[in-house]
Amino acid sequence: MKADTLETTEQKTELGNPWQVVLFNDEVHTFDEVILQLQKAAGYSLERATELTFRVHNNGKAVVYIGTKEDCEKVAGILEQIRLTIQVEKT
Repeated sequence: MKADTLETTEQKTELGNPWQVVLFNDEVHTFDEVILQLQKAAGYSLERATELTFRVHNNGKAVVYIGTKEDCEKVAGILEQIRLTIQVEKT
């Protein structure tokens, strides 16, 4: 994991957001489908959604959102609409 990701995770955890959404790679969805769904779910820019999609592809999984439990469940629900494999967990 890159240092900037760790710093962001630590900062958000300190702010009381100890939940995260992990997205797993699959061989079913296209890059464009995942990018669009990340934009819809978390409100990310095209650049940020693309970066996260490639991180998931290259590493097999990645944290794609950090927030409150309720916010993570909302993001997860939108990602699951196209049957992406996700996990909501405490950081």
